[in-house]
Amino acid sequence: MNKIKVVPGTSGEHYVSYDKRSGDESIVYFTKDLSALGLRKIFGKVSGRLSGKIGIKLHTGEKHGPNIIPRSWVEALIKEDLPDAVIVETNTYYDGDRYTTDKHRETLKVNGWTFCPVDILDDNGTAEFPVRGGKWFKGVHMGKNLLNYDSLFVLTHFKGHTQGGFGGSAKNIGIGCADGRIGKAQIHTTPGSSDQWDIKKEEFMERMMESAKAVVDHFGNNICFVNVMRNMSVSCDCEGLAAAPVVTPNVGIVASTDILAVDQACVDLVYAMKEQDRHALVERIESRHGLRQLSYMKELHMGNDKYKLLDIDNDDKEISLSDAVRDVVPFKE
Repeated sequence: MNKIKVVPGTSGEHYVSYDKRSGDESIVYFTKDLSALGLRKIFGKVSGRLSGKIGIKLHTGEKHGPNIIPRSWVEALIKEDLPDAVIVETNTYYDGDRYTTDKHRETLKVNGWTFCPVDILDDNGTAEFPVRGGKWFKGVHMGKNLLNYDSLFVLTHFKGHTQGGFGGSAKNIGIGCADGRIGKAQIHTTPGSSDQWDIKKEEFMERMMESAKAVVDHFGNNICFVNVMRNMSVSCDCEGLAAAPVVTPNVGIVASTDILAVDQACVDLVYAMKEQDRHALVERIESRHGLRQLSYMKELHMGNDKYKLLDIDNDDKEISLSDAVRDVVPFKE
């Protein structure tokens, strides 16, 4: 019997405007308040479904990384709202300062992530999480310790990404929960290839989204997503001090219980900016065919690409994308 060849989808370089989308609408919250208080307030809008032992999945950065979510914001949120939560991370696929658990813990100390426990999820090996309805995987290997958590708060620095075009909540868990040796290799590398990063464009997006789906399905209703649109370099936080300079204006913070809606809203807010403000990030997204992240999440029934954007700075009144970015200013250090 001939094995059916799996092929990736297309059109990852084409943005689909809101009026061309179909289906139900989710709720997405928005604030322009880029501060610890703003983060705490918007988290409160989506945190009700978290219970039991809670993990916080965020990117803690390479040594001295300039663009990560400010530690003081995260510390305030944990102290006031999640005193028993644990930050969760995995080791990297590339050989750097977070490649092994020992090196990773040293980097955490350098970057000041010392105010709460940090669990390196793959320190004790891997566990295969099933992928329901995927075409690339039946299962993806995650850090084994992820099984120890009842709920997951996905706290993401939204920015560009060298391979993915952009990094939102789906990238944060799709790559960030996969263990550093097997899981990340499943997403990045064709078995037997001498090129560690040979999987690109639509196929890479689809593999990453299937990995994210495995995490979302595992936690069911006990998961929520917050994306911080600040210091949005076209580079991932994995690049640390080598990241490209930030040229995209800061926007605000976005939150939802729908992973597709929260990432779609962030991309829409970027596209709603003036051309000169959005150019660099849009070029990165489209040149990597990163929009396939969104269309494939929809095909996998992971959420909705339509939503109501509610402004928590104005009593949860619905706000248009254009109004949300109307007052953005050129980025300054």
